[in-house]
Amino acid sequence: MPDAIRIDPTSKVPPYEQIRAAVANAAAKGELPVGYKLPTVRALAETLSVAVNTVARAYRELEQAGVVETRGRSGTYIAADGDAQRAEAVAAARSYADVIARLGLDRTEALDIVRAALRG
Repeated sequence: MPDAIRIDPTSKVPPYEQIRAAVANAAAKGELPVGYKLPTVRALAETLSVAVNTVARAYRELEQAGVVETRGRSGTYIAADGDAQRAEAVAAARSYADVIARLGLDRTEALDIVRAALRG
């Protein structure tokens, strides 16, 4: 497993979100190529010293976003490129949400900032 997945225990971002963002970003950049088999939930939890449920939640959210696919007992793999753009957008949106939370801005202001940025 690449060193792309790390947990910062001092971060205000929950560990499951750190895992989710790390995998999504690594997949979007090609650091984790399509078809790459991720560690099992238990193995990654042990490696990162987090609860199994923490990794399971990150994997669930990654699957919902189309970043990974679970193939039953075969494991969890980086999904085909068809969803790569969406996965990158989701990762960017989550990163933005983390910044907004850290800065203490409210949702209305955050959305106004996004609308202004999209207008160019």
